[in-house]
Amino acid sequence: MKPKVLIIRTAGTNCDKETEYAFRLAGAETQLLHINHIKNEGNLSEYKIIAVPGGFSYGDDLGAGKILALELMLWFKDELKNFIDKGSLIIGICNGFQVLVKTGILPDLDFKQKATLTFNDSARFEDRWVYLRKPEIGEQKPENIWLKELPEIINLPVAHGEGKFYAEKDILDKIENNGQVVLRYTDSCGKSASYPLNPNGSLNDIAGITDITGKIFGLMPHPERFMFEHQWPSWKERVLEPFGLQIFKNGVEYFK
Repeated sequence: MKPKVLIIRTAGTNCDKETEYAFRLAGAETQLLHINHIKNEGNLSEYKIIAVPGGFSYGDDLGAGKILALELMLWFKDELKNFIDKGSLIIGICNGFQVLVKTGILPDLDFKQKATLTFNDSARFEDRWVYLRKPEIGEQKPENIWLKELPEIINLPVAHGEGKFYAEKDILDKIENNGQVVLRYTDSCGKSASYPLNPNGSLNDIAGITDITGKIFGLMPHPERFMFEHQWPSWKERVLEPFGLQIFKNGVEYFK
């Protein structure tokens, strides 16, 4: 039986159809619903995975992802708690990552905001392909659900104006010590690198984190934009496996 995935959209979301397609290609049953429809008629308990896709929800008028985060907290806080408690999965991509951080679902599942994703150090929109490094053995303590079967260094595109991960030192140290950082911006050899390889100035080069269980995943890069080999810019020179597709497959296969 195919796991059922809910893709949440609202005004300004613009990566929803690509995210839905990615999950379908990975073998899931999907529903793409506006948040108002979910509020009036939805039931989160019927889904195995929730995806909050990229875009500019509500124009990011109060900060990236802030209004959508407030709506989720106001309308679905108890449902989301139950959804998480039963071991279901959540992925937030770009604007979705911003939403998960601003609801407080990440990093601590306590619905208290402890980190943020703020304006890029370059003070401009950054649209490029980046290198990303997974944790080395021993670095990540939660089970690596979303990044299984991927090599240590992968390529994915980013496209954002507010992607700088920031937290106070005590929170940052806690995330690091818990092994919750699962993607970092690097050079092609996996070494720490400055702009433009770190496109936004994220502290500790953080590009993606999970909660302590490894089931809730937020990342700034766009895996839904690398579903086919030819989407990689240098595909004529060298074939790369579509790393984005594997991320969605991992989420789907977790329930198989």
